[in-house]
Amino acid sequence: MAISSPDSASLSVFDPRVAGWFEQRFGRPTEIQARAWPIVARGEHALVTAPTGSGKTLTAFLWALDRLLTGAWPGGRVRVLYVSPLRALNYDVERNLLEPLAGLEAHFAAGGEPAAPVRVETRSGDTPGEARRRMLRHPPEILITTPESLNILLTSQSGRGLLEAVRCLVLDEIHAVAASKRGTHLATAVERLARLAGEFQRIALSATVRPLERVARFVGGRELVEAGEEPRYRPRPVAIVRSEEAKRYDLSVAAPPEEAPPAPLSEDAREDLANRWEGLIRQFKGRIRANRSTLLFANSRRTTEKVARLLNAEEPAELVYSHHGSLSREIRTVVERRLKEGRLAAIVATSSLELGIDIGALDEVLLVQTPPTVAAAVQRIGRSGHGVGETSRGRLYPLHERDVLDAAVVARCVLAQEIEELEPVEAPLDVLAQVVLSMAAAETWDLDELYGFLRTADPYRDLPRRRFDLVLEMLAGRYADSRVRELQPRISIDRIANTVRARRSAARLVYLSGGTIPDRGYFHLRLHETMAKIGELDEEFVWERSLGDTFAMGAQTWRIRAITHNDVLVSP
Repeated sequence: MAISSPDSASLSVFDPRVAGWFEQRFGRPTEIQARAWPIVARGEHALVTAPTGSGKTLTAFLWALDRLLTGAWPGGRVRVLYVSPLRALNYDVERNLLEPLAGLEAHFAAGGEPAAPVRVETRSGDTPGEARRRMLRHPPEILITTPESLNILLTSQSGRGLLEAVRCLVLDEIHAVAASKRGTHLATAVERLARLAGEFQRIALSATVRPLERVARFVGGRELVEAGEEPRYRPRPVAIVRSEEAKRYDLSVAAPPEEAPPAPLSEDAREDLANRWEGLIRQFKGRIRANRSTLLFANSRRTTEKVARLLNAEEPAELVYSHHGSLSREIRTVVERRLKEGRLAAIVATSSLELGIDIGALDEVLLVQTPPTVAAAVQRIGRSGHGVGETSRGRLYPLHERDVLDAAVVARCVLAQEIEELEPVEAPLDVLAQVVLSMAAAETWDLDELYGFLRTADPYRDLPRRRFDLVLEMLAGRYADSRVRELQPRISIDRIANTVRARRSAARLVYLSGGTIPDRGYFHLRLHETMAKIGELDEEFVWERSLGDTFAMGAQTWRIRAITHNDVLVSP
């Protein structure tokens, strides 16, 4: 069902102290907040979609903070679980939650009634072991994690104990996973969590998602009403809360450089190509110097590094820094902080900064080549003018003649707010094998009950029993005589009892696997002198390099000093 009329009295659903703090801090709710809060306060599941900079984080969290601070949800247990596709976004959300939380606690204290304590912690692959153990001993009230870490928590007994009292689940940037196998993995994890913790509220957030009805069905999943040979299911209703406010854009397409001549390039042609890049770089520098803070996006790490290197060439100090997934989290964090504090003029990034990480106020976004999708363009341009009611400024720079056509179409679609429709993946069997192994590692399952339960997750709603049985036979070692080690038996099936249980080593496989994120075989990039980690290099890149070779990464040129089985040691 779609909700279209805003509730002007939306703050009345909160405790007066929470409503008072919000009015002092922000004044009036945004349109999407006014629409969503009455629905969230009634405990309904919701898919909330609004432009970037509409206050979606507080839209999802303020009711939960109200329940926690007033003691309506007793503390000492994880009550709110937040899941996002990016670890970097998780740390950002944690920082952005702590600020309003501190303000609310101070407001409660000023009124003479201290708030109940609320702690926020992050659990991901970067979380140190000691911090993970501390969470088990003293669970936070709000836990922030990723889809992969959620699946690991649901597999271990200690992790399951941590999550058995969840009351609210926030799925941020749902568009980034819903159409991929990561989304399938997440959907099954959400249903496993519902079986563990009982029914809880589901709130999904996105600035760019279509069709809303299909994604709402994906978020809601289904309840098993009646088991048996012909089980009956009931879809959970999810309210669609859509903003009616149009995002304002100041968007233009720059003239492209002249088309490059066909290969092979002559010496003159190569010089012309270099001159075209010089022209682009001059334009970029002009925009950067006209702004206080600028973000450039490129479609690949190679282009990101090239643009950063050319922009810094012949500059007395670093004008920009690159930002992408191959750089270590520590370096990315420093770069983000320097831009936010005004100590860096610009960042050249891949999609690593696409999903709302807080890097402060941006004057303009420059897109080096047209983004691959309209949704990506909306996300990237929306990084500028990120405040409520602000205009997002963007400029597309096509790199060749065909790119001009792409840029024109994407620019028109952005202004018309037309984005691509996504379609969740239907019943992928490779993910099914992972999920079955993870569930069987946690407990013994009746085969019929397991099959019925899997069909509560939207991607597997129409899973044929024959395919389910074949996947189990494979995991049980049907191909055990094969030379492929991965086809060795992982589960044990008791045909008499009609049950399945994972073998002893299966849980370790679940913990070590990357879920549905492919392992591309990365080498650690480290300083030769100190062994400090700089980032990661793809194994294909390393195989093509020799000792003494140089390459650019992160606004710095490096020389390879040594290559081991796991590390590439470099010096500036």
